[in-house]
Amino acid sequence: MRIIYFGNNRIGLDVLRFLKRNDAEIVGLVVHPEQRNRYRSELIAESGLNADSIFEADDLQSQSTLDAIQALAPELGLSIYFGYIFKPEMLSLFPRGVLNLHPALLPYNRGAYPNVWSIVDVTPAGVSIHYVDAGIDTGNVISSREVPVLPNDTGLTLYRKLEDASSKLFKETWVAIVDGNPITAPQSDNEGTYHRMSDVDQIDRIDLDTTRTARELIDLIRARTFPPYAGAYFEENGQKFYLRLELLTEAELAAQIETMETPDAN
Repeated sequence: MRIIYFGNNRIGLDVLRFLKRNDAEIVGLVVHPEQRNRYRSELIAESGLNADSIFEADDLQSQSTLDAIQALAPELGLSIYFGYIFKPEMLSLFPRGVLNLHPALLPYNRGAYPNVWSIVDVTPAGVSIHYVDAGIDTGNVISSREVPVLPNDTGLTLYRKLEDASSKLFKETWVAIVDGNPITAPQSDNEGTYHRMSDVDQIDRIDLDTTRTARELIDLIRARTFPPYAGAYFEENGQKFYLRLELLTEAELAAQIETMETPDAN
């Protein structure tokens, strides 16, 4: 099965290594451009491909790139944490379709920042493998797994949990994919959520004169706690003040106190 691999990020590299260990036939690689990449050089090195079989995500709509990918006679496309939308012209090149690994429990949290919106919108979190169609994260689902959101999760800790679950789910599903006839289920048209990347801009600024419940405010701040990146903030006297939330269980707090030096009373 000849595969074009569309990859980015740590999980993109992890899955590619898994495929190589299992003798998958990777005939082409598509990577994010330098300014938007994570693990780009590692993905290229791991692929072992020549430069003429490695493509830039920004060039996917060009006819020359489409022709070059078609010339590789691909059968299946694998999109792993790949941040670009597939156009019909690209999808038509794959007789066995394109599969996407999405860190959300579809149909909830299609689109960007599923880790944020599972907390803010109080929607189920999880990971899914689905076929790519003309919509955004709307294709038939092959497999999925829910990931619990704990009261002390932040945007960062939930993101890491979703990464780990993504890797495990793909590896467990790979045999069914290779067999060529995985069981699929359509997504519901009557439920689910979708967010654009820019949607976080609408929640990051906290109006100090707006009334919220304590739960809503805590959920917003913890969802946007993802150091070192900026998140929620308020403005005072023309200056922005950014907020991050540290959430500790009683046992974690006790352990932290034990390691601290007792202040000198004098």
